Amino acid sequence: MKLNLTKQLLVIATLFIGWLNPVYAQECIPATYCNPLDIDYTYMVYNSSRNISYRSGADPAVIEFRGEYYMFVTRSFGYWHSSDLVHWDFIKPVQWFFEGSNAPTAFNYKDSLVYFAGDPAGYGSILYTDDPKSGKWTPTASISDNLQDSELFIDDDGKTYLYWGSSNVYPIRVKELNKDDRMLETGVKKDLINLDEEAHGWERFGENNFHPTLKEGYMEGASMTKYNGKYYLQYAAPGTQFNVYGDGVYIGDSPLGPFTYMKNNPMSFKPGGFTNGAGHGMTLKQTNGQYWHFATMALASNSHWERRLCMFPIYFDEDGLMHSNTSYGDYPRFGPDHPAKAGQHCGWMLLSYKGKTTVSSSRIQVIKSTSTDNEFDITEMALENNGDGEIISEVLTDENPKSFWVAGANNDRQWVKIEMLHPGKIYAFQLNYHDHESGIYTRVEGLHHRFAIEVSGDGTQWETVVDRSNSFKDSPNAYIVLTQPVEAKFVRYRNVEVPGNNLAMSEIRVFGLGLGQEPGAVKNFVVERQNDRRDAQLSWEKVKGAAGYNIRWGIAPDKLYNSWLVYEKNELFMRCFDTATSYYIAIEAFNENGISKQGKVLEMK
Repeated sequence: MKLNLTKQLLVIATLFIGWLNPVYAQECIPATYCNPLDIDYTYMVYNSSRNISYRSGADPAVIEFRGEYYMFVTRSFGYWHSSDLVHWDFIKPVQWFFEGSNAPTAFNYKDSLVYFAGDPAGYGSILYTDDPKSGKWTPTASISDNLQDSELFIDDDGKTYLYWGSSNVYPIRVKELNKDDRMLETGVKKDLINLDEEAHGWERFGENNFHPTLKEGYMEGASMTKYNGKYYLQYAAPGTQFNVYGDGVYIGDSPLGPFTYMKNNPMSFKPGGFTNGAGHGMTLKQTNGQYWHFATMALASNSHWERRLCMFPIYFDEDGLMHSNTSYGDYPRFGPDHPAKAGQHCGWMLLSYKGKTTVSSSRIQVIKSTSTDNEFDITEMALENNGDGEIISEVLTDENPKSFWVAGANNDRQWVKIEMLHPGKIYAFQLNYHDHESGIYTRVEGLHHRFAIEVSGDGTQWETVVDRSNSFKDSPNAYIVLTQPVEAKFVRYRNVEVPGNNLAMSEIRVFGLGLGQEPGAVKNFVVERQNDRRDAQLSWEKVKGAAGYNIRWGIAPDKLYNSWLVYEKNELFMRCFDTATSYYIAIEAFNENGISKQGKVLEMK
């Protein structure tokens, strides 16, 4: 990856200052981001007839155009613009679809025109513009069908292809269009790929790839990336509401195929941790040459269609295998301009997990999890008080985005106080707000989240470290990095005003570094492949002081591209393997202080 001269000098200067003054080097805060992405997600029209109100962002199409970036998202009534892939500003277009775009596609053709499709009806004109920042678009003078879940791809020779498909029966298909004649179809049309759940465990329908009755997963979200003369056809499976929603790849020598299943699939996969899923995405090449995969995460609390967006770095190895890095994928990650580790976990750990939490008031507290595609397991918590008479909440530090707390009001008398299990050096916060009977059903301007965050070493003397009490920023997943870290054991969120009728939150996450030791290596790691070779039982000995464990696996000891993060438990049943593939698996422990050494890599034949 090449850096321009200014960035090279900046990196050299930073390293030199750090060598002269190690303290300064340690306190120099890097640029980071955190999944789910911190953007002003739009309230959805889905389920509005049932008065279910929630924000969502899904099925992203992100393109680079003249050195800047544009992100199109399902049913958002517009799109976002960024110059750095981290900070995004919403653009309200002059002409757009009445119901917003659906599973959109966009393509930058030679920095001259942006083409776009995504009419929710599944047919219509393909739009184009040479100034997406203005919001002005022109429709082509023709109507195309089969635009639902479509992907527009223009090859270097100008030949234009439209891929589409969203079904648990029908395949991903492609047809050729004539870019120079109103995007009319040329008559070339082919069936390309379909799911094979009997061979590919990760394609099976359901949470953790299990459903009691339905066996066929959904194939959707086609996307095409050309790299080194090869064509990487990406697709999503098995369903957007599940933790195992991911993207796989078939590779071909032509945009029309034939395509061969990539052995290290799934390519983009995040089944564990706080926010799950990394499917129905697309791959972008940054101006500096780094590739990124933007994808969909399942929040799925108010509705199974309640989703968020994520961003992970993409690589191509020496064998031409496309892979991502989703390890610790919802912890802070180095920003896209980092010279060596863009998109990788920056080393800050979760300090707030299982912290003792009290709140100002409580209308309702709910623990929720997905049981099948149509149902939730729901537990409403009984109201409890601690010895000081404060209301206890157990849902704000449990690393479950589906669980939530609703305050008695939405004003400056509402607060949340967390006593972390151990003191630590705090670098960043992530505030994950929840939509509970918000009464908003479309894109609304002028929404904002106003609050302050205080910290304390003893729970008595407090210092304000974040003050957004007069902010105009709309941040349903606010990610806030401190200019300098602070040591503390207590964190207090003080509300001023947020969208909706009541303050409601699903999680307050505090990131940094603990003051103790990272856990020891995991012992007695056992992997047992089942008679159904798509399944495997993993178990290990609990490590003293560990908050959780991260399992890494892949098709070779040096290709452990996938990972699954779990908290506390010391076993995991995985149903995501391919029957004809041997795997290599390793495990590591982690806590608020860091990550243990990775254990021995085991072969699973």
